Amino acid sequence: MAELLKKEIDEALQGTAIAPKMGEETLLYKKFYIESYGCAMNFSDSEIVASILKEEGFGATTIMEEADLFLINTCSIRDKAEQTVRNRLHIFRREKKKKSGALIGVLGCMAERLKAKLLDEEKLVDMVVGPDAYRSLPMLIQEAESGQKGINVLLSREETYADISPVRLDNNGVSAFVSIMRGCNNMCTFCVVPFTRGRERSRDAGSILQECKALFGEGYKEITLLGQNVDSYHFTPPNEIDQSNSVTFALLLERVAQIDPKLRVRFSTSHPKDITDDVLFTMAKYPNICKYLHLPVQSGNTAVLQRMNRTYTREWYLNKVKRIKEIMPEADVSTDLIIGFCGETEEEHQDTLSLMDICKFSLAYMYTYSERPGTLAERRYTDDVPEATKQRRLEEVIAMYRGHSLTQYQASVGQTFEVLIENTSKRSEEHWSGRNSQNKMVVFPKGNYDLQQGNYVMVKVTNATSGTLLGEIVSI
Repeated sequence: MAELLKKEIDEALQGTAIAPKMGEETLLYKKFYIESYGCAMNFSDSEIVASILKEEGFGATTIMEEADLFLINTCSIRDKAEQTVRNRLHIFRREKKKKSGALIGVLGCMAERLKAKLLDEEKLVDMVVGPDAYRSLPMLIQEAESGQKGINVLLSREETYADISPVRLDNNGVSAFVSIMRGCNNMCTFCVVPFTRGRERSRDAGSILQECKALFGEGYKEITLLGQNVDSYHFTPPNEIDQSNSVTFALLLERVAQIDPKLRVRFSTSHPKDITDDVLFTMAKYPNICKYLHLPVQSGNTAVLQRMNRTYTREWYLNKVKRIKEIMPEADVSTDLIIGFCGETEEEHQDTLSLMDICKFSLAYMYTYSERPGTLAERRYTDDVPEATKQRRLEEVIAMYRGHSLTQYQASVGQTFEVLIENTSKRSEEHWSGRNSQNKMVVFPKGNYDLQQGNYVMVKVTNATSGTLLGEIVSI
């Protein structure tokens, strides 16, 4: 059954499968082309969209020129991301003009934020579909085909797409995302997510486990559980009064890990105020739960954190990182940093640098502050840090991070790690690439071993750059 399902999906991705219609008639799938930007949740949502479209007789294509339907799944977290989307939409419009009946749709957070502006003022698209409205996409396509503009950006308090089996797009057959919740209840002043993705709701735990088991049965060896704040996952079965039957994130993590020891489990993203000792002890208990946490700090200064409404202090964050290391000394921690937030002084910036020096993050996503329309920060504060100052501070942050990263990677030289083979190296057909439990990329010669993607190997690190471990296989 798994092989038949995989064959069906492969055919759909190639855009060559035949969709049965009424009676004995069949016709070739129409083809859709989709690009995704922003967080991993957007990429996961695109796989849900692919599944919905597949049921309607559409096949995916990775070749834009083949498409009848152009879709772009968008991010609104920074102005640069929105400008990238607009540039891509102009390219889509040029392609659309070459094919009669072709349509363009904007999905996701930017669709939710700008709504009808994309349809009426800028006239870039035929459809605008918010993150909670993907089930309505077939109806909106029909409306657009008839000449009407299709729009549905209604947010939902219940939608989790729990019953939809995503079509895996652009995957290596080894790693997959599994969405466990949607929305966010944290009102960080810089963030648009609560306004574009709605309130937090957790997906049925049974459907999550079923999807994870199915993926493992199809040959996937690594699953990343996704949510805006996975640590606040909490599912209680409908009509249950007894809260003892509720599933917390720690319990869900354990149940996924118990599917099979050869199934690696990762998760993202964690909020510092919500990650519990229960989660950390569960991670430590199961070898197949990766020893890696993405724990965004955003700033190293308590006053800035208060203006951001992060609801924790510098000291709280440092104690949380200390606790992680106490329970899992081998764990790596990565983070997000916003540089030049409203009112940030030089002293507050120095606090961010000093926090970095203490935590020595293995990976960091670093950005200058970009004011987003509709956020609490836009209403409460003035974006008063000069752009030149933001850029200078960002360069200092990047320089410190690179130094820490190089030191960390070089410290791995001589150590041996279990590595999951994910792909042939981008730089050499003679090398494999894959990650260890700490999420560090490892590149090593294929040698004469009979190996393939999805195999685990033991690799001894012989050299390192600031972002890659280089090694050789010592056992399989």
